[in-house]
Amino acid sequence: MSTLPLTFRKEGLVEKHQIEGVDPSDRYFNRAVLVNRFASGYTAKVTYEALAVESGSHSTIASAVRELVEKLQEFGFTRLRTRPNFRGTRYLAEKETWIDYADRP
Repeated sequence: MSTLPLTFRKEGLVEKHQIEGVDPSDRYFNRAVLVNRFASGYTAKVTYEALAVESGSHSTIASAVRELVEKLQEFGFTRLRTRPNFRGTRYLAEKETWIDYADRP
């Protein structure tokens, strides 16, 4: 990614990540996470059935996605993992590695 200060970069959708895991009903799920850039930082958002979860603003994409995962864990989601699938309009062809998140005790 560019090393320009955040305030000089274009705002809007910058990446799409894939998240998968097990929902509170013990069903496997797979959804897209939309990562947007704003003047204040990056946010990550996912919608699962009627539940829409969004992170707060963060200085890095990784931090925004991590907060999103933590919020899902608070709802009872488990075995979560993520990876970027699109950077801008470029499809990453599943070349990125998965990031696994430990379940909450």
